[in-house]
Amino acid sequence: MLNFRLQVFYTTAKRLNFTKAAAELFITQPAVTKHIHELENHFKLKLFDRNGSKIALTDAGKLLLKHTEKLIAFYKDLEFDMNTLNDEHKGVLKIGASSTIAQYVLPEILAKFHQQFTDVKIQLISGNTEHIEQALLNREIDLGLIEGRSKSPQISYTHFLDDELVLVCNNENQKVKGNTSIEALKTYQFLLREPGSGSLEVVAHALKEAGIKISDLQIEMQLGNIESIKAYLQNSDCLAFISIHAVLKELKHHKLRIVDVNNFSIERPLFFVQKQGDVAKLPEVFIKFASKYNLK
Repeated sequence: MLNFRLQVFYTTAKRLNFTKAAAELFITQPAVTKHIHELENHFKLKLFDRNGSKIALTDAGKLLLKHTEKLIAFYKDLEFDMNTLNDEHKGVLKIGASSTIAQYVLPEILAKFHQQFTDVKIQLISGNTEHIEQALLNREIDLGLIEGRSKSPQISYTHFLDDELVLVCNNENQKVKGNTSIEALKTYQFLLREPGSGSLEVVAHALKEAGIKISDLQIEMQLGNIESIKAYLQNSDCLAFISIHAVLKELKHHKLRIVDVNNFSIERPLFFVQKQGDVAKLPEVFIKFASKYNLK
């Protein structure tokens, strides 16, 4: 229902690349340029600064993006709420979620979902990404929510939300002050997640892209629980890469602090996962609800 011209603007603003926006929207690059020009003429404002092949949002573009995101959220809310009037939803929905999502993202969404769909009973299990994918293939769960880069041909992946893994340490840690460099990471003691963890996989990939191998790090311990890692950090001089969702409370209360690594960041998408070919209604209802909820 969103005006297509605004959809073109939104996609271009998110990708900051006309070619990528055109490919995602299945239109030509000149068509993208035409829609953007029409919007700029309509508002009599420049939306993008162009520097060769690179583009950046102007202040007007940033403002339009903010309002467009609100419009997208509104239309998703509208479509979801209207569609739910057509069906009664009841039954058991078995969800499996990787540790970060199960502990720090899902609880609030599950509570809101239950308020709207009181006849749907949810059973939630948690484990690392590898375990959740296997549970899905074994039909032990109906829907999974995972982090990580693995791609199984037997599983369909749907984007849930974006996450960032930040480097954190004890707020009183004197061994690292302020920013640090990617090379300096080799000099610190690290805590890592266990093998099979989606977080470990993402960290290893990002470090490799920056020229660092996991084996280059001084690994003090590998722990299979985020809460254990946070508690250990508060009683040591170790560092660890942890989801920003998992450390908000500790950052707020100055128990942990973020260590910025110069010219380096780890961003990852979180996914809904379903067994290929599955078309059950309850998982789809939850996916739509959770996606709508996280856009607010």
